[in-house]
Amino acid sequence: MLSYRHSYHAGNHADVLKHCVQSLILEALKGKDKAFVYHDTHSGAGRYDLKDDHAEKTGEYVDGIGRLWGEDCPQLLHPYLRAVKALNPNGNLRYYPGSPLLASALIRPQDRMMLTELHPSDYPRLAQEFEGDRQVRIAREDGYQCLKANLPPKERRGMVLIDPPYELKDEYRDLVAGVQEGAKRWATGTYALWYPVVFRQDIEFVERRLKASGIRKILKIELRVKQDNVERGMTGSGMIVINPPWKLEQQMAELLPYLTEKLGQSPQAGFTLEWLVGE
Repeated sequence: MLSYRHSYHAGNHADVLKHCVQSLILEALKGKDKAFVYHDTHSGAGRYDLKDDHAEKTGEYVDGIGRLWGEDCPQLLHPYLRAVKALNPNGNLRYYPGSPLLASALIRPQDRMMLTELHPSDYPRLAQEFEGDRQVRIAREDGYQCLKANLPPKERRGMVLIDPPYELKDEYRDLVAGVQEGAKRWATGTYALWYPVVFRQDIEFVERRLKASGIRKILKIELRVKQDNVERGMTGSGMIVINPPWKLEQQMAELLPYLTEKLGQSPQAGFTLEWLVGE
């Protein structure tokens, strides 16, 4: 089953958190001249039109990127926001970059990207977005299998973003298995795992498995725009980062209060920043 379409959710509060963290990791990797790889296991369509029927139906971007658009935001958000603004040169918010397009805006000529996408509608759009780009390789195959086949990368430096749709019951189990397999092949890579806050027990399952995996240096970053509840619907999202850049914890300590204030949708909005596993 491949029914999930990110076009309904592009630019929402979860995208803001995910892309904020992604941009900070990529900026940290650029601190050294040596090339790195960006590997995206569930790439999506590349870019999203916030005025199309999908985005307009949900309007989720209004309470996400819409709340930051035109604001005087902290400097740590500038690389991320510059990438969004580059798609909207007239100053009107219409297009939003998916993770691959955000990465493309931030990497350097010596770096490269590996993208995978299976959805029959999103893959052609992704391929068209990067047609002729020699820094980018795109595969229509299972993201975890592609990750396994391409690790360790020749550069020995880089970032893996794992952002599955979580539409299948085994996806949390697959996420942990994919990360464990990747870490066996490339223990020093940075892995950024996005998750939705829908059912807290699913997140706790991932945390337990990762803590028991033997993997070290696991940072949890979570932003909740509403209080957890038992009803269907996403009340927040998070990023679990393995081998985060050394500045990331402090950077998110500065940004999370701001993002909570700007993106919160209830008095119970809040955030968590903690080490699941230290050194």
